[in-house]
Amino acid sequence: MSENDSWEYSLYIPNDPRAVTICRRTLRLILTMHGLIRMVDLAELLATELVSNAVRHTKGPAALRVRWSGGGVLRLGAWDADPSPPEPPQPFDRAVEREDGRGLALVRACADVWGWQPLAREGNRGKYVWCELGAEAAAGRRSA
Repeated sequence: MSENDSWEYSLYIPNDPRAVTICRRTLRLILTMHGLIRMVDLAELLATELVSNAVRHTKGPAALRVRWSGGGVLRLGAWDADPSPPEPPQPFDRAVEREDGRGLALVRACADVWGWQPLAREGNRGKYVWCELGAEAAAGRRSA
């Protein structure tokens, strides 16, 4: 499979803080197997923040979704069963001083773009919070 091919993975997890580590290690394996090792460190950081928020702020199951567009864009997302919007991220300089609530500020500061959308499918409700990284931008951030 070349970097021009699109692919997608979803990992469904229970509401358990230990699942965040499983997501992070699974993401590292996925990116390594697809030859995207240059994106691993930043992708792990962002996915950890997204999944941590899903596990910490909701009561139900969650999922990590990883999608490569084939055009050089990696999308990371976390689904959870709570349809409420995430709290808007604080400006990064103010969030750094806090012990919690830094997740989305970090995502906003490090990702090329981020967002969220409510989801409703087959009677299930929830939300999907995502961010995107361009391959060249991620490689540039890593070497800087």
